[in-house]
Amino acid sequence: MSALLLLALGCAHRAPVAPEPAPPVEAAAPAPVSEPGINDNFLDPNMDPTVWVERFQAESREVVAHQPEILAALSLTPGAAVADIGAGTGLYTSAFAEAVGPEGRVYAVDISPVFLERLRGMAADRGWSQVSVVEAGADSSRLEPGSIDVAFVCDTYHHFEQPEPTLASLFAALRPGGHLYVLDFERIEGTSKEWTLNHVRAGKDVFATEIEAAGFTTRTDLDVGLEENYLLRFTRP
Repeated sequence: MSALLLLALGCAHRAPVAPEPAPPVEAAAPAPVSEPGINDNFLDPNMDPTVWVERFQAESREVVAHQPEILAALSLTPGAAVADIGAGTGLYTSAFAEAVGPEGRVYAVDISPVFLERLRGMAADRGWSQVSVVEAGADSSRLEPGSIDVAFVCDTYHHFEQPEPTLASLFAALRPGGHLYVLDFERIEGTSKEWTLNHVRAGKDVFATEIEAAGFTTRTDLDVGLEENYLLRFTRP
């Protein structure tokens, strides 16, 4: 038998060579999150709500002073379903309950056990049958899919601990054609107050990019007379 034939037979019976292992897939970069511990005060069951009522509902706050203009921009109608995301002390929950009337629906959403208790008490004391109080999680609004026409996030977006899944829950909760309104602090290096620069993780363009990445479209910058804050509107296709 020739040397060439022996070589050919040896190759034919040689065990197959195992393929090279694929290189490990790099893990995706973690989604942006708020400052660690940013919500600790609100999660304290012994928190004094009166301190936050004085702070959140002070007339010096733009969201209080310009509430009529902000409400007009939302164009709520009787019978609408609106979610107050980060309802807090109930400043906008109260206004929404009046705007949509008893035939509408208001979801007061928060993570704070103290604020949730306060909101439930407000709804009971004022006979708001249209108000439902919802305990949110760190990664979800916990609203039912297709349950709302409008989601309003007032000075709360920068408190989202996990923006990506939280936005996904809001996208699912909104009916097609519904609107997401985000009101937050203008964060501009060299211009904004030191508190804002230290407390708010990013400016509105970064937040808008995150919101659009979640599937929302048609960003509109609404002029309601704010200087330290901004109001953006997005649509759920």
